Amino acid sequence: MNSAKPLALVTGASNGIGYELAILFAKKGFDLVATGRSEKIHDAAEEFTRLGAHVEAVRADLSAHDAVEKVWQEVEATGRPLEAAAINAGVSIGGAFLDNDLDDELNLISLNITSVVHLAKRVSTAMARQRRGRILITSSLSATLPTPYETVYGPSRAFTRMFALGLREELRDSGVTVTTLMPGATNSDFHARAGMNNTAFGPTANKNDKVEVARQGFEAMLAGRAQVVGGDRTTKRTALLHRFLPETLKAVRHARKAKPRT
Repeated sequence: MNSAKPLALVTGASNGIGYELAILFAKKGFDLVATGRSEKIHDAAEEFTRLGAHVEAVRADLSAHDAVEKVWQEVEATGRPLEAAAINAGVSIGGAFLDNDLDDELNLISLNITSVVHLAKRVSTAMARQRRGRILITSSLSATLPTPYETVYGPSRAFTRMFALGLREELRDSGVTVTTLMPGATNSDFHARAGMNNTAFGPTANKNDKVEVARQGFEAMLAGRAQVVGGDRTTKRTALLHRFLPETLKAVRHARKAKPRT
């Protein structure tokens, strides 16, 4: 990858918000190291290439330690400084905690928490050394409340949010910024993959536009903002309301939406 363009890393770039973020990077003149869990990452990479980016597509399940290292090795193999990173890959699991498979929940923790810390360590260390860089870490509006029937997901995103905000402060004088993206429910296949089609988050739900959510996150990252709620005015009002509602009430409200319908 011999190019004078800036280089960006995007995880979870096969679809959803990650795909739209990669599109924005390509349009903004970045080359890409783009990752995804399935072969779809190669189809996505073709689109990024059509937009003028040089792309290294890496199929990798980041819930595995070695896969994270593989992705970072691909970044280093370019021989170029990493100017931006969107650490975006993540999953949810719908359904009752007592019914869900423990291995699936531990895999969620590995992807949503462990891989974020692992990759952020590699990215932030390299950027701090070069005294510049932009990091975008995807959390969720779910970081602001208990999430029954997504019982492990919400806490994983609460960790991601607080981790990103803490890392941002540590890097304050380094030339590196960290921005947290907190999307509300978005029109991707996220809830379908979580097995939540039979809930209020199913395919007929009114959700935020993934293109707009990605744009908000991308612009906040470029501006060096601490965090941004991704979505429409209703989503942003909900985030504000969550600052004042008791956790028990927020748990009841989320359960009504996330509990599978009989």
